[in-house]
Amino acid sequence: MARPPIAAVSVTPPKEALERLVTLRGTAWREHGIPRDLLPRVPMGCPTPLLPVAPHQLVSKMLERLEESVKVDELPNPSILLAMNLAGATGTNTRKWLLQQIQEEAVKRAQKDMTSGEVALYVLTLLSSCQNPQHVQALGQTINLLQVLQEKTDEEMASLELEGVPKTTLYSVSLDALGLCLAEAGGYQGASVALAKQVLTPESHLSVDTRAMAALAMACTYSQTDLYDVQELLQEALWVVTNSFLNEQEEKGGMIGNIYSMGLALQVLGATGKFYFPREWDCAQAFSVVYSHDYHQPMAIAQVLPALVGMSYLEAASLDCTASTSMSPTLQSSLSPKLGTTAVPRVADITVHYSIINKLQGRHFSCTTSVRVPDGSTLLKVLQAAEAEKPDVFSFKTEQTSWGPMVVSIHGLAANPDDKTYWQFLSSGDALQEGVGTYKPRNGEHIQAVFSIY
Repeated sequence: MARPPIAAVSVTPPKEALERLVTLRGTAWREHGIPRDLLPRVPMGCPTPLLPVAPHQLVSKMLERLEESVKVDELPNPSILLAMNLAGATGTNTRKWLLQQIQEEAVKRAQKDMTSGEVALYVLTLLSSCQNPQHVQALGQTINLLQVLQEKTDEEMASLELEGVPKTTLYSVSLDALGLCLAEAGGYQGASVALAKQVLTPESHLSVDTRAMAALAMACTYSQTDLYDVQELLQEALWVVTNSFLNEQEEKGGMIGNIYSMGLALQVLGATGKFYFPREWDCAQAFSVVYSHDYHQPMAIAQVLPALVGMSYLEAASLDCTASTSMSPTLQSSLSPKLGTTAVPRVADITVHYSIINKLQGRHFSCTTSVRVPDGSTLLKVLQAAEAEKPDVFSFKTEQTSWGPMVVSIHGLAANPDDKTYWQFLSSGDALQEGVGTYKPRNGEHIQAVFSIY
């Protein structure tokens, strides 16, 4: 699933607003966690670490769903452990198992198989677990994950300088800069400056997710640098990002981007209030949108949960791992390891119509079938049923991502980032807002997979 790009709002902050920003230099802010100068003047009703206002049952349900999503036969998702740590769920067996698996995967795959953004997520997660990413030990081996991240970030920046685009994505570069900054390693300042310039370019059309992650990276860099011209650039970029979020929230009745981009956007607005001061944030309106949605996608939960308890990724390196102060004992004890699967009762079957369409490249095709699957099945089950019935027509391939399985090829036609093609899934002409691993079609629904350009 690919989201349509959301245009950035290009505005210039008034000088008097920038002058109100307070600079905290050096590393003194780490003694108290997140930079105090980055915290907003929290409006009434907005979550804070000491007074999270999200309903207890909602936080508990989200944590339980995160635990239920952890499977012993799947690659560990570092974002899940990062969210659990930020929410204070540090005493469960699932958390301990995840940490061990993440350390093992770092040793096995970081150098060769991981993108820079994946390595950065592993760094953030290890920091939030009070582990040293420079000395990751597992399977009788040791790896310096920070060195790997610095090398992969250098490759991203070299591509950005030579080709005008990073090796992977600007979202990954944002994760890279944030991870390096929180780990107090080198290389994050240049990446943050490049991100600020992208944010301030009206033609960049960055998505909400990319702008949000870039804002977190730039906020961290702003608190660390002593260079006035860099601070000034970051101030302006952060002013633009946060005000574009506030503008969009006002225009869309609380929504920023879509329901799956709300998590990172809320983290940013909750942690960077000084950059949009004196403007006020109607956080109650924004959080009401989140409260009204029943999140099931683990990655979406992992991004929104920190905001619900008044935290953000900026605090990944400053957690107290000796205590779980962010969660009540009742909530902590309610969580238990749920690795593996549990039996479910037999349910009635439904009929789903499924079409694959290519009118873009090579030999065009349009094929439709109808399959029966148990009620509550995901779209992935529909694709698998169609392939089982007609493998010569409805064959497909997926790649595992942190957001779940992503379809990369159907009927032998593969998506290609070089020509910006992908398989888009539609229902009644509207793009699905969930991936094939979580979307559950209704009885009689017609799903179309259309080869498209983004």
